[in-house]
Amino acid sequence: MDLAPADALALRMTSLLLAERPARGAAGRPADVAGVVTWFGAMQAQDAASVTWSLGARLPGFKAGDVQDALERREALRTWPMRGTVHLVPSPDARWMVELMGSRVLAGAAPRRAALGLTEEVAERAVEVLGGALAGGGRLTRTQCLAVLADAGIRGAGQFGYHLLWYASQRGVTCIAPNIGTEQTFVLLDEWAPDPHRPERDEALATIALRFFRSHGPATRPDLTRWTGLTAADAKRGIAAAGDELATVQVEGRDMLLDRALLDAHGTGPAAGGPSGGGDEVLVLPGFDEYLLGFKDRSLMLAAEHMQAIVPGGNGVFQATIVRGGRVVGTWKRSVARGRTVVDLRPLVRLTASERARVETALEPYARFTGRPLEARWSRP
Repeated sequence: MDLAPADALALRMTSLLLAERPARGAAGRPADVAGVVTWFGAMQAQDAASVTWSLGARLPGFKAGDVQDALERREALRTWPMRGTVHLVPSPDARWMVELMGSRVLAGAAPRRAALGLTEEVAERAVEVLGGALAGGGRLTRTQCLAVLADAGIRGAGQFGYHLLWYASQRGVTCIAPNIGTEQTFVLLDEWAPDPHRPERDEALATIALRFFRSHGPATRPDLTRWTGLTAADAKRGIAAAGDELATVQVEGRDMLLDRALLDAHGTGPAAGGPSGGGDEVLVLPGFDEYLLGFKDRSLMLAAEHMQAIVPGGNGVFQATIVRGGRVVGTWKRSVARGRTVVDLRPLVRLTASERARVETALEPYARFTGRPLEARWSRP
């Protein structure tokens, strides 16, 4: 089946839980933190404030405190399941995800340890020390973890310490609990998620493929490979194991996959009652949202000339985005001053006065989410 880019984008926005789902056929919208995180499989979360709003943007009526409470209830947890990057994952799935997708990163970490002057023996000793310190329901901040290591004679300053904390989580011993203030806390994975799912490898590959294309589709197989860090062979194997639950469409000559139920529910094109270009809804999304992070090829959502504005200098730090009709039209930055949130808005295309007013209206859910009044400031053009 051939899809026009506008129809593919409309379907993708629905998959990303950023547009209303059809009333017929497709699965309903998740209603809580556990549901959203399970829908995605994993949500990039190295910045806690960003992933909190990623959840809030998909859970109308939730406030930041509601998300925090859900994470304290262990509806999801943060760890390094893939690409060496922190993600929010379903608590029961954390262990198999780390084992399935983190293994390649862990196996390739030896050069990094050598550069830091860190031996595998010291790294394993650090895992043992942290495991002992956290046993029995312990919960330590990052600073406290490094102090525990220092007391055991293990240097923990700078990148040396970060690598040890990462290594302990990649080994499946620790994970990241919700912040205390602005600081990460660490707990034992076995204690935080005591009843883990344990799928066989093919089932695990099928699960991650299904969740990716359900939450990001239409998307390509290279998108899946990049997102998971799996080999191309394992990505292909996962898609095959998913079977008929995935459908293949062609978008400008490229094969893309998506949830078959969503495709069947939408139909194709305006004549079939399906997507008609993604509408013209305005959204304000955080940096590091799956809206952009989940794809190798972002051309459906982002003009090539705007990439530099989204990731300045190619440093991997994604700016928060203003999205209209599924396309990036600007960036925004927030700061907190005297109990209010100040948002600096930078358009990347020319916006009329009425369009700017719509952007400010789109910020109102964010103000309610944070519980602080909001002041919007525009820069040119």
